[in-house]
Amino acid sequence: MIEVSRGWAPLGADRFFNLVKIGFFDRCKFFRAIDGFMVQFGISGYPAVSRTWREATISDDKVVESNRPGRISFATAGPNTRTTQLFISYGDNSRLDGMGFAPFGQVAEGMEVVRSLHTGYGESAPSGRGPDQGSIQRRGNAYLEEKFPLLDGIVSASVAS
Repeated sequence: MIEVSRGWAPLGADRFFNLVKIGFFDRCKFFRAIDGFMVQFGISGYPAVSRTWREATISDDKVVESNRPGRISFATAGPNTRTTQLFISYGDNSRLDGMGFAPFGQVAEGMEVVRSLHTGYGESAPSGRGPDQGSIQRRGNAYLEEKFPLLDGIVSASVAS
Protein backbone atom coordinates (compact mmCIF):
# COMPACT_ATOMS: atom_id res chain seq x y z
CA MET A 1 0.00 0.00 0.00
CA ILE A 2 1.35 3.38 -1.06
CA GLU A 3 0.40 6.40 1.03
CA VAL A 4 0.48 9.51 -1.13
CA SER A 5 1.21 12.93 0.37
CA ARG A 6 0.13 15.53 -2.15
CA GLY A 7 1.88 18.26 -0.16
CA TRP A 8 5.24 16.63 -0.89
CA ALA A 9 4.94 16.74 -4.68
CA PRO A 10 1.49 17.72 -5.99
CA LEU A 11 2.12 17.18 -9.70
CA GLY A 12 3.64 13.75 -9.09
CA ALA A 13 0.86 12.80 -6.69
CA ASP A 14 -1.81 13.85 -9.18
CA ARG A 15 -0.18 11.96 -12.05
CA PHE A 16 0.13 8.81 -9.92
CA PHE A 17 -3.52 9.08 -8.81
CA ASN A 18 -4.72 9.46 -12.39
CA LEU A 19 -2.59 6.56 -13.66
CA VAL A 20 -3.91 4.29 -10.90
CA LYS A 21 -7.52 5.36 -11.59
CA ILE A 22 -7.29 4.43 -15.29
CA GLY A 23 -5.63 1.06 -14.60
CA PHE A 24 -2.27 2.01 -16.11
CA PHE A 25 -0.28 -0.12 -13.64
CA ASP A 26 -2.41 -3.26 -14.05
CA ARG A 27 -0.12 -6.09 -15.26
CA CYS A 28 2.89 -3.74 -15.03
CA LYS A 29 6.27 -5.38 -14.29
CA PHE A 30 9.08 -4.27 -11.97
CA PHE A 31 11.69 -4.20 -14.73
CA ARG A 32 14.71 -2.73 -12.92
CA ALA A 33 15.58 -3.84 -9.39
CA ILE A 34 18.94 -3.14 -7.81
CA ASP A 35 19.71 -4.42 -4.30
CA GLY A 36 20.25 -1.60 -1.83
CA PHE A 37 19.19 1.05 -4.35
CA MET A 38 15.67 0.84 -5.78
CA VAL A 39 13.05 -1.00 -7.81
CA GLN A 40 11.60 0.65 -10.92
CA PHE A 41 8.33 0.14 -12.79
CA GLY A 42 5.87 2.11 -14.89
CA ILE A 43 6.24 1.03 -18.51
CA SER A 44 2.90 -0.41 -19.55
CA GLY A 45 2.73 -4.07 -20.49
CA TYR A 46 0.68 -2.96 -23.50
CA PRO A 47 2.69 -1.28 -26.30
CA ALA A 48 -0.20 0.91 -27.50
CA VAL A 49 -0.59 2.33 -24.00
CA SER A 50 3.16 2.98 -23.74
CA ARG A 51 3.07 4.90 -27.04
CA THR A 52 0.21 7.07 -25.79
CA TRP A 53 2.00 8.07 -22.58
CA ARG A 54 5.61 8.22 -23.75
CA GLU A 55 5.61 11.98 -24.43
CA ALA A 56 3.02 12.94 -21.77
CA THR A 57 5.45 14.71 -19.48
CA ILE A 58 4.73 16.65 -16.32
CA SER A 59 6.72 19.50 -14.86
CA ASP A 60 9.05 18.93 -11.95
CA ASP A 61 7.94 19.28 -8.36
CA LYS A 62 10.18 20.92 -5.79
CA VAL A 63 11.90 18.29 -3.64
CA VAL A 64 10.57 18.77 -0.11
CA GLU A 65 11.04 15.22 1.23
CA SER A 66 14.06 12.95 0.94
CA ASN A 67 14.41 9.70 -1.03
CA ARG A 68 14.59 7.47 2.04
CA PRO A 69 13.75 3.74 2.18
CA GLY A 70 10.19 3.07 1.06
CA ARG A 71 9.69 6.43 -0.63
CA ILE A 72 8.24 6.49 -4.14
CA SER A 73 9.33 9.00 -6.79
CA PHE A 74 9.01 9.47 -10.53
CA ALA A 75 12.04 8.63 -12.64
CA THR A 76 13.32 11.41 -14.87
CA ALA A 77 15.61 11.82 -17.85
CA GLY A 78 16.30 15.46 -17.00
CA PRO A 79 14.26 18.53 -16.13
CA ASN A 80 10.49 18.28 -16.71
CA THR A 81 10.60 14.78 -18.24
CA ARG A 82 8.51 12.74 -15.78
CA THR A 83 5.96 10.49 -17.48
CA THR A 84 4.88 7.13 -16.00
CA GLN A 85 8.02 5.48 -14.63
CA LEU A 86 8.44 5.30 -10.86
CA PHE A 87 10.86 3.88 -8.36
CA ILE A 88 10.67 2.82 -4.74
CA SER A 89 13.86 3.34 -2.76
CA TYR A 90 15.34 0.33 -0.99
CA GLY A 91 18.00 2.36 0.80
CA ASP A 92 18.89 5.92 1.71
CA ASN A 93 18.92 7.61 -1.68
CA SER A 94 19.08 11.16 -0.37
CA ARG A 95 21.82 11.83 -2.94
CA LEU A 96 18.98 11.89 -5.51
CA ASP A 97 17.24 14.81 -3.78
CA GLY A 98 19.54 17.39 -5.38
CA MET A 99 18.92 15.82 -8.79
CA GLY A 100 15.20 16.66 -8.70
CA PHE A 101 13.72 13.29 -7.74
CA ALA A 102 10.73 14.40 -5.64
CA PRO A 103 9.08 11.71 -3.51
CA PHE A 104 5.29 12.00 -3.44
CA GLY A 105 4.56 9.08 -1.14
CA GLN A 106 5.83 6.09 0.75
CA VAL A 107 5.11 2.43 1.23
CA ALA A 108 2.72 2.38 4.18
CA GLU A 109 2.25 -1.40 4.24
CA GLY A 110 4.09 -4.19 2.49
CA MET A 111 7.70 -3.03 2.35
CA GLU A 112 8.63 -6.67 2.94
CA VAL A 113 6.91 -7.44 -0.37
CA VAL A 114 8.85 -4.66 -2.12
CA ARG A 115 12.11 -6.03 -0.68
CA SER A 116 11.23 -9.53 -1.91
CA LEU A 117 10.89 -8.51 -5.60
CA HIS A 118 13.26 -10.30 -7.95
CA THR A 119 16.56 -8.41 -8.27
CA GLY A 120 18.50 -11.07 -10.17
CA TYR A 121 18.54 -9.25 -13.50
CA GLY A 122 19.91 -6.05 -11.99
CA GLU A 123 20.50 -2.94 -14.06
CA SER A 124 18.67 -2.44 -17.35
CA ALA A 125 20.39 -3.03 -20.67
CA PRO A 126 22.72 -1.93 -22.09
CA SER A 127 24.53 -1.28 -18.78
CA GLY A 128 23.35 -4.53 -17.19
CA ARG A 129 21.61 -7.83 -17.80
CA GLY A 130 18.10 -6.48 -17.23
CA PRO A 131 15.41 -5.65 -19.76
CA ASP A 132 15.91 -3.01 -22.42
CA GLN A 133 13.39 -0.23 -21.84
CA GLY A 134 12.89 0.40 -25.56
CA SER A 135 12.01 -3.26 -26.06
CA ILE A 136 9.52 -3.10 -23.19
CA GLN A 137 7.86 -0.09 -24.82
CA ARG A 138 7.73 -1.78 -28.23
CA ARG A 139 6.76 -5.31 -27.15
CA GLY A 140 5.35 -4.93 -23.64
CA ASN A 141 4.84 -7.93 -21.41
CA ALA A 142 5.35 -10.35 -24.31
CA TYR A 143 9.04 -9.33 -24.34
CA LEU A 144 9.37 -9.43 -20.55
CA GLU A 145 7.67 -12.80 -20.14
CA GLU A 146 9.77 -14.34 -22.92
CA LYS A 147 13.18 -12.96 -21.93
CA PHE A 148 12.80 -12.18 -18.20
CA PRO A 149 10.33 -14.70 -16.77
CA LEU A 150 11.35 -14.16 -13.14
CA LEU A 151 10.25 -10.52 -12.99
CA ASP A 152 7.56 -9.68 -10.50
CA GLY A 153 4.64 -7.45 -11.38
CA ILE A 154 1.50 -5.70 -10.27
CA VAL A 155 -1.74 -7.60 -10.79
CA SER A 156 -3.89 -4.50 -10.34
CA ALA A 157 -3.74 -1.15 -8.57
CA SER A 158 -6.60 0.81 -7.06
CA VAL A 159 -7.23 3.89 -4.96
CA ALA A 160 -8.29 3.21 -1.38
CA SER A 161 -10.57 5.72 0.24
